[in-house]
Amino acid sequence: MTITSQDELEALRRIGRIVATVLRDMGKALEPGMTTLELDAIGRKGLEAHGARSAPELDYNFPGATCISVGNASGCEVAHGVPGARVIKAGDLVNIDVSAELGGFYGDTGASFAVPPVRPHITRLCRDGKRAMWEGIGAVRSDARLADIGERIERFADKGGYTLIRNLASHGVGRSLHEEPDSIATWRDRSERRRMHDGLVFTIEPFLSLGATYADETDDGWTLIADPAAPTVQYEHSLVVTKSGPVILTMA
Repeated sequence: MTITSQDELEALRRIGRIVATVLRDMGKALEPGMTTLELDAIGRKGLEAHGARSAPELDYNFPGATCISVGNASGCEVAHGVPGARVIKAGDLVNIDVSAELGGFYGDTGASFAVPPVRPHITRLCRDGKRAMWEGIGAVRSDARLADIGERIERFADKGGYTLIRNLASHGVGRSLHEEPDSIATWRDRSERRRMHDGLVFTIEPFLSLGATYADETDDGWTLIADPAAPTVQYEHSLVVTKSGPVILTMA
């Protein structure tokens, strides 16, 4: 989507605040002993309280209001986890992805949460997962190359000894959950020739890992797991491109 009016920007900010607030509240409620379905119910209630609809349910008939992916210090689900009977345990690494629609506009955000007790290398991974996202965000401005995003993120990942999942990319968002510009790499992509322009709306969501480079689909047809098995985190914001840099939409 490319924004053409102040009204569109305000509508995107509205749904962006909603998904950010729901993500924050789910993260605060997360604790050992609860199931992913119980955590999802908190997200559903939060969305409904604001009149918003779950985007994955609306657009893809996903079996849950939010995506909740669970792993641990040895390896993990990385995306599109289906809420269910799985019990969250101490030491788990939980990724929550919240996306929703309100009045024809979409917001999309996500974050990884480490359930105490947290091992030092997981604490570092979570910290650097956020930093990797902000490295990419720092490349956003009108007329810059989309490739600049992935180049900055990969440079940061290499310096820290991390890998990146290379089949899960950022994407356009706004009037639907996934739209043009499609497949914005969060790694170095020398074939990328597209440029950013004023009003362009998209996500930045690198998957930073301690060894995985690919996400494999499981038998449920939704959940993606790290390959090779390794702890992996994802942090995501939706934003708008301007001449002076990015406007972050998904802030609580």
